[in-house]
Amino acid sequence: MRNLLIGGGVHHPLENSAPSVKSTLARAGIQTDVVEDIEEGCRMLASGSYDLLTFGAIRFRMLAPQYEQYRARWALAFSEAGREALRAHLRQGKAMLAMHAASISFDDWPEWGEIVGGRWVWGTSGHPPFGAVEVRFLGEHPSPLTDGLPAFQCDDEVYGGLWVAPDVVPLAEARPTGGKEAGPAGTPGQWMPVLWTREWQGGRVVYDALGHDAASLDHPVHQKLITRAALWALGRSDQEVAKT
Repeated sequence: MRNLLIGGGVHHPLENSAPSVKSTLARAGIQTDVVEDIEEGCRMLASGSYDLLTFGAIRFRMLAPQYEQYRARWALAFSEAGREALRAHLRQGKAMLAMHAASISFDDWPEWGEIVGGRWVWGTSGHPPFGAVEVRFLGEHPSPLTDGLPAFQCDDEVYGGLWVAPDVVPLAEARPTGGKEAGPAGTPGQWMPVLWTREWQGGRVVYDALGHDAASLDHPVHQKLITRAALWALGRSDQEVAKT
């Protein structure tokens, strides 16, 4: 199986996350190519050579004044060719693992939120400083992704105040340790959804809102969750996913 990992962006250096994801998926027999340039990545994806897309980049138009210093390097108005490459990948029945800042990307493409199942709402969404968080799985929604996994703690960011699609069924939630707010829309200690699955026009999608950097990605439970998410999205049986 071949995976294309598109990552990187302001405050989310590719080198802080890509090696962890690449090594975790390699243990499941999934070979990963890594690219930072989103438009180039979409051209690679359009070749049809990849079974899985792992999208963890943070790229948007950066219209607000506070992003002026980053705009020349990181601002992106996403092309229609790139959008169609992502759509076509899923319409072919292929897989996508969207991670962490994926929900912030493509502020000029509302359909992206429908595909992922959630999106950042400017002026509403937010997160506390990077730090210790606790993660728990929701037993009332059985899934091979979470079957038998214990609650865990790691260092990460917890996004709050996202728009979440009405049909999303959260499989896990997280909150900062110590009662910090989860975002402008949150209240101290509030649990926020951080994991779900969905299908979009024939393709399987998993969104994992955790994974700011290796501090989270290398946690043993999170590694297992990432592996299961990839295998589920690739269409493996529930039994095969759960035993991973």
